[in-house]
Amino acid sequence: MSTNNIQNTDKMSGLQKEALALLKALIAIPSFSKEEDKTATLISTFFSERNIKTERLKNNIWAFNLHFDAQKPTLLLNSHHDTVKPNKGYTVDPFSPIEKGGKLYGLGSNDAGGCLVSLIASFLYFYDQQNLPYNIIFVASAEEEISGHDGIELVLPQLPKIEFGIVGEPTQMEMAIAERGLLVLDVLATGIAGHAARSEGENALYKILSDLEWFKNYQFEKVSEILGQVKMTVTVIETDNKQHNVVPSTCKMVVDVRVNELYSFEEILATIAQHVKSEVTPRSLRLRSTGIALDHVIIKAGLSIGKGYYGSVTTSDKALMTFPTLKMGPGDSARSHSADEFILINEIEEGIMTYIQLISTIFNNE
Repeated sequence: MSTNNIQNTDKMSGLQKEALALLKALIAIPSFSKEEDKTATLISTFFSERNIKTERLKNNIWAFNLHFDAQKPTLLLNSHHDTVKPNKGYTVDPFSPIEKGGKLYGLGSNDAGGCLVSLIASFLYFYDQQNLPYNIIFVASAEEEISGHDGIELVLPQLPKIEFGIVGEPTQMEMAIAERGLLVLDVLATGIAGHAARSEGENALYKILSDLEWFKNYQFEKVSEILGQVKMTVTVIETDNKQHNVVPSTCKMVVDVRVNELYSFEEILATIAQHVKSEVTPRSLRLRSTGIALDHVIIKAGLSIGKGYYGSVTTSDKALMTFPTLKMGPGDSARSHSADEFILINEIEEGIMTYIQLISTIFNNE
């Protein structure tokens, strides 16, 4: 099916206009992580005005297709409606949806407002269709930008079994089939305090240096064709005292570890434990690396309509899902969190068309 053959061009045009209007309304409402209550209400109202029932848990909103059948497998459509705070480089009002030169400016327009409204439009396209081979559930989730516990992780246990999903993030509508996991480590070396002039104590800073050097130089053996090698970076180092004449009794490092899909977090931690002397404590084991097979039905459908694939270095709600997911959406990840954030109007239009084409291809192949 080509995009030119998608049925009812008037309906498609209407969906595109509705999506753009909704995105402008979302931009105008601040929705920082944990403060998304007003955009959650806006999204709920948007569906209610179209006689679509929604469920809400904290600031997460979800809806089922009209003819949901528990005997059928279920496709999840998900994107988030929280944003980061605007950086100081903005030259325009981040909460004023300005349309100019084919661009829509505003905080969250690109990450991930364009994805969100494009998936909503796609959900509306299929909402009342009968005899679909899959159910469709749409979820607008909160707290994605901080990987919060009250976002998609809170919603998933409330939903029926999900067969596979699409996570809307700006990928220029290419298929992100794998995603690096994020492991943040606190590394602590312990010594003995003493007076620097008398060579007393045991300097914890010196003790940690060999571990710092190991993190800098060690390379894990398995290199992913999609995500490359595991990358470890020491980002913070500090001691427990600020006096020039005291030998520090503790020294702490923070290590940022980006894990490819070939390793579990447990394997990474076991290797680290074999090589470093300091105490290593992971802050979280939630944001694991993910991947989806090239022969999965959704990837085969994407390839059949001319989409390419790649591995994403950024982390999303995809990391919190235990079923196969494809990360894909309009916009460009390079614009995310940037000053004067924008999305192209035609990117939203293309996003809606491509999502519908992709889903239709999957359904037609059943």
